[in-house]
Amino acid sequence: MRILVVGGGGREHAIIKKIKENKSVTEIFALPGNGGIAADATCVDIKATDIEGIVKFAAESKVDYAIVAPDDPLVLGCVDALEEEGIPCFGPRACAAIIEGSKAFSKKLMKKYGIPTAEFEVFSRLEDALEYLKTAPIPTVIKADGLALGKGVIICNTREEAVAAVTEMMADGKFGDSGKTVVIEEFLEGPEVSVLSFTDGKCVVPMISSMDHKRAGDGDTGLNTGGMGTIAPNPYYTEEIAERCIREIFLPTVGAMVEEGRTFKGCLYFGLMLTKNGPKVIEYNCRFGDPETQVVLPLLESDLLTVMKAVTEERLSETEVKFAAKSACCVIMASKGYPESYEKGFEITVPEDIADKVYIAGAALKDGKVVTAGGRVLGAVEVADTLRSAVDGAYALVDKISFENAYWRHDIGERALKA
Repeated sequence: MRILVVGGGGREHAIIKKIKENKSVTEIFALPGNGGIAADATCVDIKATDIEGIVKFAAESKVDYAIVAPDDPLVLGCVDALEEEGIPCFGPRACAAIIEGSKAFSKKLMKKYGIPTAEFEVFSRLEDALEYLKTAPIPTVIKADGLALGKGVIICNTREEAVAAVTEMMADGKFGDSGKTVVIEEFLEGPEVSVLSFTDGKCVVPMISSMDHKRAGDGDTGLNTGGMGTIAPNPYYTEEIAERCIREIFLPTVGAMVEEGRTFKGCLYFGLMLTKNGPKVIEYNCRFGDPETQVVLPLLESDLLTVMKAVTEERLSETEVKFAAKSACCVIMASKGYPESYEKGFEITVPEDIADKVYIAGAALKDGKVVTAGGRVLGAVEVADTLRSAVDGAYALVDKISFENAYWRHDIGERALKA
């Protein structure tokens, strides 16, 4: 089988490494891929948002199956376009990807179908938003409606901060068209949990839960990032809570999308907050999370491609999806200065004996060498029988990897270990 994977980050590298385990796979194309992914797939310099280019390449290369991993191409209708060309895909069509593409849509969906989430208001006029903020409970959360590379959510502890955030989004165009509409919502408190799930629109199979570490610095300090590390499973996500989430959140969400004529097939990501009033949805993503994928997929014992094809063909209920009863930890090694400005072009050295545990995110090939080309450069992942061993193992891997201006957090997993 010839497989095409759209995307070029650590998440895509994790998917590709897992797909390679299937003996029927003869070739994997990554569009655009990256300098590290090139060791595991044929990278083709076509942007993930170049839908026309992707479809043309897939048709000419006689691709048998496509996996569309990032949010942008999903929202832009990449799956729709590939399926129209007769190429089966893993991932939701554009009408379903809107669950991440528009926060206003997803919040209204939850309200309509009684799915627990924070109280909220949606505004498309700056004056109305500013008027509401005069009496809104503080702290509050301001969210850009559209995709904003994971940076469109601002927690405001004062009214002044909230006014500034709304003005930056709606008047100053900080996130372009994504911030023309904003969601202002209640600030929730409690442990956060990420749950990725396979769904074919009828059946939902949650994957192992995980815990992301969003802040740039130790002790959850500094700026928000795309994620500095993850562990799985999340100790706060007990069996009792998991059952409640399936009943109150997961199945109702998938059912609501069917009711709306937007059947969701692919990986549906539930970002949850375990509040004193029970689990609530903070956000939905229409795809595998990054870096959650890097700890969840190494724990998957079933064949990933088989599961993905079952999703596409709506046979998920008759397909085994099994996870190892182990723990995993991913430590992200980033470029100093991330998530703001940083230098690129430094050679990355990864010993060959640990290469299978390293997922490359921001790298390029230069004169035959893999060099840094992004903020989040790579993720070092260890799987072990206990979380303590997985955390220690991931940091032991970090010690063996080197590139200039590398930085990482030193406390990934500590919060979970205390729990």
